Amino acid sequence: MPELPEVETTCRGISPHIVGQTIKQLIIRQPQLRWPVPETLNKVLCGLEIRSVTRRAKYLLFSTDVGTMLIHLGMSGSLRIMSAEQVHGKHDHIDFIFNNDKVLRFNDTRRFGAVLWTDAPIESHPLLKDLGPEPLLEEFSGELLFKRANNRKVPVKSFIMDSHVVVGIGNIYANEALFMAGLLPSRQAGSISLASYEKLVECVRIILERSITQGGTTLRDFVNEAGKPGYFKQQLNVYGRANQPCINCLEPLTEIRMANRTTVFCKTCQH
Repeated sequence: MPELPEVETTCRGISPHIVGQTIKQLIIRQPQLRWPVPETLNKVLCGLEIRSVTRRAKYLLFSTDVGTMLIHLGMSGSLRIMSAEQVHGKHDHIDFIFNNDKVLRFNDTRRFGAVLWTDAPIESHPLLKDLGPEPLLEEFSGELLFKRANNRKVPVKSFIMDSHVVVGIGNIYANEALFMAGLLPSRQAGSISLASYEKLVECVRIILERSITQGGTTLRDFVNEAGKPGYFKQQLNVYGRANQPCINCLEPLTEIRMANRTTVFCKTCQH
């Protein structure tokens, strides 16, 4: 599943090609995604200029003068910039054709993604209004986590993956950040000190920023705007390395299932 770094990579990759450009045509080949593509989307979007492309959590927000289009990549979605002459494939569900003859193509094998529209203030949208802070912004802090974790018995890994607490820390990045911070994924969130949460916040930022810089994690279904995979997977320290030696102490890494997610950690280095 594309996570925050992959979505941010996509946002940064497509923005230079379409910001300031006008949508002249929409081709919707498959409207049945996670939610049906609005029937009026073609009529609404054609003739509108894209003012900005930003990200909120895992949602891409395409702002115009009269409203905002939201795109979520779901489990297997991707957005790619290509020429209008490039033949579409089986899972290329929507083409956004711009006045510069660039095409933004939405591909989604499993069709769990979404393409939606709103003319209301975007911060009040039902999918966004209850989300926690962005992990790369100043409002995300050790103090915030410490306060929200008060008396909570949920495992810290589940806690930081809760989008109401903080957005965008997916499974791979939670594994990596907790290892870097020296915290066991199973530790009760309410048992962790302020100092440890401050360290965890720092580690989350390092992991996410490193991944964004390197283009996102190479997962089976993710490709960036040019159709190329990211390269961060080569530098993962724990995820996907069960029973291999810890990079710090050389003891074998342990893998368990937690909340139905793969969880890998070092019993020696994480407490």
